[in-house]
Amino acid sequence: MNAYTHFDSPIGRLLLTTDGTALTGLYMEISRKAPSTEGWVEDGTVAPLAETVRQLTEYFAGARRKFDLPLRLKGTAFQQRVWRELTEIPYGETWSYGQLAKRINKPSASRAVGLANGRNPISILVPCHRVIGANGSLTGYGGGLERKQWLLAHEGLR
Repeated sequence: MNAYTHFDSPIGRLLLTTDGTALTGLYMEISRKAPSTEGWVEDGTVAPLAETVRQLTEYFAGARRKFDLPLRLKGTAFQQRVWRELTEIPYGETWSYGQLAKRINKPSASRAVGLANGRNPISILVPCHRVIGANGSLTGYGGGLERKQWLLAHEGLR
């Protein structure tokens, strides 16, 4: 069963989606990547939506640094590899696209890593906001650079 709910956060309204067993999406309101929820059930009590809301509330309150939720990310094998590695970026740290490429043993694939990063369907929990340019600059973010800046500042980075 596909279900969704909305969560009003300090960075705006978030769309949370599930297949009934795992979280399949966390999208910011301006995202063009969000799926159509036509024909889906709007129900924040469906697992794991209620638990996601609880953990996000704790994160935004500064009481949670790691998430413990079942995730199902749909993408290519390369995208999945990049997204798995994103979950290894510790709270309070940033990595460059080049660092991320080296960590997946594709040191010349910084651009491909950037494209995969941009297609991450579960933002915040799979912390693509923690990836920055090699020179330390904030670079593209699907939710907008102001949200990326906010998330990094929230984690004590900017």
